[in-house]
Amino acid sequence: MDFPPPAHPGPAEDQLLVLQGDHRSSFVWEGQLSMQPFRPKRPDDLWEFIGEHPFHARVVARLQATGFYTIFELGRMQLAWSLITALVERWRPETHTFHLPTGEATITLEDVQVLYGLRVDGRAVALPQYIRSMTRAQFLDMMMHFTSYRPQGDAGGSRVALSAIRDHMAFLHPDITGETEDLHIERYMRLALLLLFRCVLFPNTSGSKVSMRFLHHLQELDGLPQYSWGDAVLAYLYRSMCRASMGPALDICGFLPLIQVWAWQRIMPLQPPLPALAPGEAYPFLPLASRWILRRGNYRGTDAHHNLPLIRDVLDILVDGHFIWTPYIDELVAQLPFYCSVDRMLWSTSVPMIFFDMVEYHATERVLRQFHRPQPIPRDPGWVAIYYQRDDRARLDDIYMGWLEQQVLIWEEHRANRIPPAPTFTQEATIHMYASWYRRHTRLIIGNPIHAIGHHHLYQLVQEIQQHTDIPTVVDYGRRVAQLARRTLFQARDAARLDQEAQYAAP
Repeated sequence: MDFPPPAHPGPAEDQLLVLQGDHRSSFVWEGQLSMQPFRPKRPDDLWEFIGEHPFHARVVARLQATGFYTIFELGRMQLAWSLITALVERWRPETHTFHLPTGEATITLEDVQVLYGLRVDGRAVALPQYIRSMTRAQFLDMMMHFTSYRPQGDAGGSRVALSAIRDHMAFLHPDITGETEDLHIERYMRLALLLLFRCVLFPNTSGSKVSMRFLHHLQELDGLPQYSWGDAVLAYLYRSMCRASMGPALDICGFLPLIQVWAWQRIMPLQPPLPALAPGEAYPFLPLASRWILRRGNYRGTDAHHNLPLIRDVLDILVDGHFIWTPYIDELVAQLPFYCSVDRMLWSTSVPMIFFDMVEYHATERVLRQFHRPQPIPRDPGWVAIYYQRDDRARLDDIYMGWLEQQVLIWEEHRANRIPPAPTFTQEATIHMYASWYRRHTRLIIGNPIHAIGHHHLYQLVQEIQQHTDIPTVVDYGRRVAQLARRTLFQARDAARLDQEAQYAAP
């Protein structure tokens, strides 16, 4: 069978996606990662530990006051690694957005708060200077003071093993009663939050240790709600996606359930069916993610969503009507707890997001359609594309520290004033030109049809569309693409390559 000659999948102009040569999508196009999703990590023991050592009512009450108990209530989510991989293949460090066929889209502060109830207003989760200069012995003293536990050994820097924390919590657990002193309850809570931070909200890919630097923010438990933890979680996830999207990475970290629920909420062809509520049954009074996580039936009969080539194909041929730009209508948000919308004035702000010494930009000016606004051609990103390469092991020079302090100041004092303004006259004139501009500057296709037998006709039509974007015949080509895509997906769903077990089992 003859295949069409491979045309370049984009970008046609390289001023925007300057890292394309080293981007994961280039490796996929060359066939190196065409069938390789990110590999599942060994399941952490957090949820099993909590199941075996359920929180006492007094611990629950204190955790609720911190704003983190909701994450414990939602519990573990089974991850669809192919879905996450296909999305990260479209994540761009240059813009902090997913480059979809329908335009740029991203996970925003709105998504974090509506889906998971994490507050996005408050102080930046940054580090004071004294933490950066602490020795391990000082960290161990701090750990002993705030948790009554001092890890053994002098190696490990500022990190401590999760297994040791679990063992100490198991030792303390039987002694927690209605009569236990508040001091002991607080010590137990700090250990539980260290597990939550490392295992769920801020996981990493290297080992099973947690940073004792979190203790700075855990000193005053009543002060935890004063911080913008949703902002920090999103900054860390952005950084993780930036790293994973470059080169042939095998692992990814960060709060991955947020990627998956975001996709299910917005990308219609990838939505698993939600089982109907029983008569008289109501959704739990929890953030919106609970509807996807707690209703376990949605995992049955969705094996197709665990096939990387198919999901990549779905995203490659995504059309406007299949992406929901504004899923959180007022009637829906009104059914959620108040903490899921209390910070809505900040959702569309274009601000630096901060976690410890990391800074990532919330580039809402590139995704205005997610906020009920038309999208003009955006300005060039205002940050250095390779900031994702800096991590917490890098030495912080004076120049970077000065810049970091400026970003913290912007967040602390000016975040409410950084809503993207109405488009200028010049920008307004570019709204109708956005689609044409975007197609010239984006990566059009991720999956190389030469590596996907049976999709070459679709490939030819897509190339024709690219060549005739300003000609009326594009309407006819679009119709033919939609028809062929629909037939292809129906056939693929029944094909033998989808007759496989899901990559996880329901708990």
